[in-house]
Amino acid sequence: MSFTDPLSITITGVTTPLPRISVGEDESEYASGDGLIRLTASHNYGKRTRRLLRVDTSKLTADPFKPSENVKVSMSNYIVFDTPPAGFNAAESLAVYAGFKTLFSATSDAMIVKLLGGES
Repeated sequence: MSFTDPLSITITGVTTPLPRISVGEDESEYASGDGLIRLTASHNYGKRTRRLLRVDTSKLTADPFKPSENVKVSMSNYIVFDTPPAGFNAAESLAVYAGFKTLFSATSDAMIVKLLGGES
């Protein structure tokens, strides 16, 4: 089952629609019209169940070695739920996520700001 189509994401105040571009048995992909933003939702089943929600974004920027030329750079941000086949139901997993989200989003995302600055 897939998410609502299209999804949208807001980055730096700009909302970008992400229509579905691919649907597989355990994966769906969504992408911006220019292909610079891609969102993937996937599920892997084995000894553990991994559920992934990932956003990849790219942009053109000046090459630090050749400032007169532009290069494409990219980054990813994702969340993974890695659970045993039994023992944690969806509500329990959601409770762990809610606690985690509260931790990292408290005080205007201070923990993420510190992480991106190299703190651990």
